Amino acid sequence: MSLLGEYTFVDDLNVTNDMIADFQQHGLVIIRSLLDQEEVNMILKCITGNDDFTKELFTLEKGEMKTFRTIWNQPGTDVTGMVARSDKVVNTCEALLGGDVYHYHSKFMLKDAKVAAPHYWHQDYGYWYHNGCLYPDMMTVFVALDPCTKENGCLEILPGSHKCGRIEHNPIDGQFGADKTRVDAIKEKCPLIYAELKPGDAIFFHSNVLHHSSANRSNKRRWAYLMAYNKVSNNPVIEHHHPRYTPLQKVPNSAIKECTNFTDMSGKDFINPCKNESLVDGYKEK
Repeated sequence: MSLLGEYTFVDDLNVTNDMIADFQQHGLVIIRSLLDQEEVNMILKCITGNDDFTKELFTLEKGEMKTFRTIWNQPGTDVTGMVARSDKVVNTCEALLGGDVYHYHSKFMLKDAKVAAPHYWHQDYGYWYHNGCLYPDMMTVFVALDPCTKENGCLEILPGSHKCGRIEHNPIDGQFGADKTRVDAIKEKCPLIYAELKPGDAIFFHSNVLHHSSANRSNKRRWAYLMAYNKVSNNPVIEHHHPRYTPLQKVPNSAIKECTNFTDMSGKDFINPCKNESLVDGYKEK
């Protein structure tokens, strides 16, 4: 099935009534070319040329398969922070969610060729519910840094599944996955799509949308940059490993290419399951 609610970024991103309607109906919109190749390359430079990211990597493992991740709470002032604070990302989230947002956390998902583990069916709110967030007024922005294809483990999504509400999640191989019986039933109502993307394409999806990704057994890696946002009005009611409301200083889109900081990661507040007991079990440091 083709992707639903596809748009293309050109010069600026004006969130239209059609985009909002697509988001409300399907729980997601796809923005092609949200980042251009130069901006993608700048993010990749941050990943590959920075020890702060490398030393914070940890793994999600399934047998001999593993996926590397780095997670941080605050956007910071480096290139990745400029992307997370940019108008084209933040304003879009605010328009789709219908209110002011703050940066909840960001992460790199580095699925390398032939070795990347699967991530089971889940809702992001399946996790975040336990962080003291009373409402699912939250979303993730998934930006492809490599081509994301069916072969290398692109996201698989059930459009419209956000309307099913929060589903019970249970421990599975060190992950927390959505109840399989319920997921199978929802698949009958919300046919699966493969979210195949080019570098710079982005998916804005609701925190209750069911999604997963298969193992990457191909010869092509699949790296992605994910940014999560929470509505200011949904400030968590408990202290947890992700932040309560923290004012977000937005920047113009031009700030991304104007940024020359690829190395100073001070203030990003990296988190690691090996050091944060409130994170789910089953993760190991690289």
